[in-house]
Amino acid sequence: MGSFGLTEIIILFLIIVILFGAKRIPDLFRAVGSSIKGFKKELNDKDENEV
Repeated sequence: MGSFGLTEIIILFLIIVILFGAKRIPDLFRAVGSSIKGFKKELNDKDENEV
């Protein structure tokens, strides 16, 4: 699998817009960001507790 080019990213974004609608996209990205942030926090807490 190669890296994503600009064309693939644009097509992916258009598919997301079609599936979720333009109004729900900020909420979707906010939820994904929040999940990633929580995951990283748990990883850091786990490392600190093991030391």
